[in-house]
Amino acid sequence: MTDVPPGYPREWEADVVLTDGSVAHVRPIRPDDAELVHEFHARQSDESIYLRFFAPIRRLSQRDVHRFTNVDYDKRVALVLIIADEIAGIGRYDRFEETDWTSAEIAFNVADKHQGRGIGSVLLEHLAAIGRETGVRLFTADVLPQNRKMINVFQDAGYEVSHEFDDGVIAVSFAIEPTEASRAVALSREHRSEAVSMRRVLHPSSVVVIGASRRPGSVGGALVRHIHESGFSGDLYVVNNSAQEVAGRRAWSRVSEIGASIDLAVIAVPATEVPDVVRECAFAGVTSVVVVSSGFAESGEEGARLQRQLLATARVHGLRVLGPNSFGLINTGLGFSLNASLSPTMPTMGALGLFAQSGALAISVLASAERRGLGISTFASAGNRVDISGNDLMQYWIDDEATAAVGLYLESMGNPRKFTRISRQLSAVKPVIVVKSGAGHHTVPGHTVRATRERPEAFAEMLRQSGVIRVENTHQLFDVAQLVVHQPLPQGRSVAIVTNSDALGTLAADAAVEWKLTIGHGPVALPSTASVAEFTQALEEALEDPAVDSLIACFIPPIVTPDTDVVSAVETAVAESDKPCVATFLGMRGVAPDGSLPTYPMPEDAVRALASATDYAAWRHRDRGERVRPGGVNRRRAHDVIESVLAESAEGRAMTDEEAAALLEAYGIPVWPSIPVTDASQAAQVAQDLGLPAVVKATDPALRHGTFHHWIRTDLHTPDAVQQAYAGLARVLEPRGVQGIAVQSMAPTGVVVEITSAEDPLFGPVVGFGIAGVPADLLGDVTHRFPPLTDTDVADMVSGVRAAPLLAGYRGTDPVDQLALHDLLARVSVLADDLPEVTLLRLNPVVAHASGIAVLGASVSVARDSGRADAGRRSLTR
Repeated sequence: MTDVPPGYPREWEADVVLTDGSVAHVRPIRPDDAELVHEFHARQSDESIYLRFFAPIRRLSQRDVHRFTNVDYDKRVALVLIIADEIAGIGRYDRFEETDWTSAEIAFNVADKHQGRGIGSVLLEHLAAIGRETGVRLFTADVLPQNRKMINVFQDAGYEVSHEFDDGVIAVSFAIEPTEASRAVALSREHRSEAVSMRRVLHPSSVVVIGASRRPGSVGGALVRHIHESGFSGDLYVVNNSAQEVAGRRAWSRVSEIGASIDLAVIAVPATEVPDVVRECAFAGVTSVVVVSSGFAESGEEGARLQRQLLATARVHGLRVLGPNSFGLINTGLGFSLNASLSPTMPTMGALGLFAQSGALAISVLASAERRGLGISTFASAGNRVDISGNDLMQYWIDDEATAAVGLYLESMGNPRKFTRISRQLSAVKPVIVVKSGAGHHTVPGHTVRATRERPEAFAEMLRQSGVIRVENTHQLFDVAQLVVHQPLPQGRSVAIVTNSDALGTLAADAAVEWKLTIGHGPVALPSTASVAEFTQALEEALEDPAVDSLIACFIPPIVTPDTDVVSAVETAVAESDKPCVATFLGMRGVAPDGSLPTYPMPEDAVRALASATDYAAWRHRDRGERVRPGGVNRRRAHDVIESVLAESAEGRAMTDEEAAALLEAYGIPVWPSIPVTDASQAAQVAQDLGLPAVVKATDPALRHGTFHHWIRTDLHTPDAVQQAYAGLARVLEPRGVQGIAVQSMAPTGVVVEITSAEDPLFGPVVGFGIAGVPADLLGDVTHRFPPLTDTDVADMVSGVRAAPLLAGYRGTDPVDQLALHDLLARVSVLADDLPEVTLLRLNPVVAHASGIAVLGASVSVARDSGRADAGRRSLTR
């Protein structure tokens, strides 16, 4: 590995997707980049050199290159974007050391041959994020009038750019604090780039199978056969270095010998050969690879080394990788039809997009879809998920017109923050159904996943916040999928039940109540001798009832009417309505013959699927609010406080009360002073200085947060009362060997709450809220959310705890100031999102009262940032 200079910030390194779907690497510049910078400059045109340096400098001096490549990563920051071991772009900023440390001059230089691929935008996005983290607030740049491209880079990023023309140069400046516009632009660019990248993988015009064996039962031979039999409309090539032909097609010994443009390579060679094959694919112009070979990280340390080598090779050359240990991919698109997978049959064309990680699961998923008559639009198996993940596929499905709903089977999740961000966007337009195996704490062989310290409940909260429909297994996934693909979403929770069996009606009604649906019509139980006309009339009356949002139809085989006639009657009635219907015909599961009516073997299955769709529809139609942006935040001050602590304690530590108060003050969170005292007289004097009434309390955390409740004396209105309280508390504490007493002003009467944030290695910042004491500590009555939060998220956190009625004026008490409580929670969430160094923050006690909020205690621990999976700038971190 290349030696790096002192202070080199590895956390700034990132793999990014450019606008054409290819992959590049962004990293801080290093002194050993000097020769690469010379080569980069030598390839530039005279015009590009003039626009960058305002002079025709054909060769940079050694002194200039030394200055460019030797930076301190604080006052002077520079990034390079690497494509195939060459510098494709350079971005830098230099602070104005003598005038304003919060302002910096920014400059870019993008290689001529890579213009138009969004490199300047990527570098600006990363430099702005780094600048914000280190206290920079304003970027400035001097730009020649003819350099409209550079001016557009700033404006198109969503920043409010000011211009000033002076002496033939346009002086540009803009604040880099994110705005709604700049956030929207960054997310849109990430989405478009990654969607384009996935489209290149899923829509190849030419495919090569490498390792296409003639041996019966071989994986490579099966892949060739499956692609051919699926009716793939593009060009298919095979590579086998020991045969002249495979499956009736000419076999090439190497992919480089083919001499044609190839979009996708499906690789089925021994694991030890895969990195070299990927490298050769890159040199041959292949842009994406599917690695079905096994023997990588799932098999041990040597396999893990090969997997790292595979990824490094692909990244250097800008390739996307599905796998290794992948089951393959499928696209059923009309006029396309590609089965580049190990599935022997091509699924029916349909509107469900599917993603599964393991090969074994992929077989089960595809077989289940086939049995139910549920068509697939696209399918991908990530295997060990070294590169392409469910996040990438979701980016593609957002705009894919062929996909109406998405099913994900996740064995692991490498970047939950990015998952939340993308799934929210996808769920806003299409249902996303997720099966997540396990509780989120186990390790899946072959998958690189950070450990989490959060409880499984936090993971469930994350999925709810994301708007996805979580189910327990693949059966439930398809139960929901066949409903949301073929039926409209429910507009409310009221259901009608029509049946020809009292027993089935009772089962359906009980299940509806259990799943929090309301029964607005019925149950209507027809006799078993009812005719088709009577069935139809009952169904139509239920659907026409304005109090009904959905229909549950349950039938046992009737005595007089043939089963098929009953099914047809239900299908016909439902087809003419805009209300969804789920049906139970005993023994039938899947989609009814006309392909639109979802059927289930038992009423409980049907009602559970309908309830999931109803919950999702409510989430989708609900106003999800605006991102919280509290005023009065001084990020530079907060960074200074943290850096001063870490400068003396490199490994991190708990902050002192004074340090914690200073950090929180920077985010507009005042902490009521708590003054340590050592005798009764001092306690009385401090109480008068702070203002009576006062409290006297023990400072030992073991007492304050334990079951021992005699640690505090409250409602002390006179100095004498304070002295007596101090003496009494000291007598209680002394036998326990506990020291430490403090005096604090007494807060108004209210409800004591606790607000926390923790920096989790997997999830990033996790914010918690609960009513302090028994509800939170004993009953676990705590809500969690994952920043960034909206105002709706904040309100849901407060109202979501079971003890929330205490805040609304329970049994005649005064309701608390909800706006002040929401503001405090919002400020904690922004602090947690901004400062990954804050490993743990706990505000307790916090008194929420009728006229505001009183933060009476705060504890904060900090440590060096170990690097978030999703650090707020574009990255392919899994």
